[in-house]
Amino acid sequence: MVGVANNIPESVARPTEDGHAPLGEDRNDDHYLGQFIPLHYHHNMLMDSNRMSAFKAAIDYAVFQGARVLELGGGTGVLSCLAASKASKVWCVEYNPDLVAESRRLLALNPDGSKVTVVHADAFEYLPPEPVDVVICEMIHSAMLREKQVEVIEAFKQRYRNRYGDRQPVFIPEAIIMGVQPLQQVYDFFGFHAPIIQFQRVQVAQTGLVELAAPVVYSTLDLSQPTSLEIQWEGDFVMESDGVVNALRFITKNVLAVVHENDTTIDWLIDYLVLPLNKPMDVSLDDVLKVSFRYLAGGSLRSLERSIKATLVVRSNSN
Repeated sequence: MVGVANNIPESVARPTEDGHAPLGEDRNDDHYLGQFIPLHYHHNMLMDSNRMSAFKAAIDYAVFQGARVLELGGGTGVLSCLAASKASKVWCVEYNPDLVAESRRLLALNPDGSKVTVVHADAFEYLPPEPVDVVICEMIHSAMLREKQVEVIEAFKQRYRNRYGDRQPVFIPEAIIMGVQPLQQVYDFFGFHAPIIQFQRVQVAQTGLVELAAPVVYSTLDLSQPTSLEIQWEGDFVMESDGVVNALRFITKNVLAVVHENDTTIDWLIDYLVLPLNKPMDVSLDDVLKVSFRYLAGGSLRSLERSIKATLVVRSNSN
């Protein structure tokens, strides 16, 4: 089953009249949702070869000679600099003043950096002074939580349409495909039992982890089309082995570019998000697990965790 988000009223994404936040969000979640990411985190991203190689390939493909490029949430300016190797103009928008200073410092050290204009502005409000061909926006988190990628892109598309008409630029990424998978996850830390939220590197084998069923796609977001913040899914998993299902793994693949010439894509698979279930369940081969959840893109990790419902609804080997 694939759940493709539909448009929802703005009120769904806003606090209700009694002050409660929607879809399981805590009112105090605002103190960390969309917060400034520390500078050293951005430095670490420069060393992430998985991320950097994928974005470089997508930018090399999508940005043509003489293109005009806008980056929303530019961080260190690295993606803007990559685009500047072929672009005639690049606007790099960053709201965090520390990163504005850092991106200007680093861009000045690179030959193509002189073609990048770093703009200290809010990505929710900025419009370039002229139409652009490509928009880069990497405000991406596992399961599209925490960061405001979808909300920023939707707000930009509306502003851009109002100023420059219906023709939209190409977006990097173009789409996001998200999947979910039941696991038997080890929560023993040197004898200390702690069912905690985990992030797992996609390239690293996880000791003691058991995949109890194949992953299922639960949402596909096409950023060229109107995209809702609301994501919800309900579906079944058939257990492929005996075990204890005690966690769900969320898989997020960003389609950075669609290579039309040979019908392939340039993808970036980011760290898995593993959320523990409140009640672990013993399962057997061919049992059916029913799962549902609902959350807002850009919402908190806890809002998704609290919304998860998992029930063993069928024992196919019983009489």
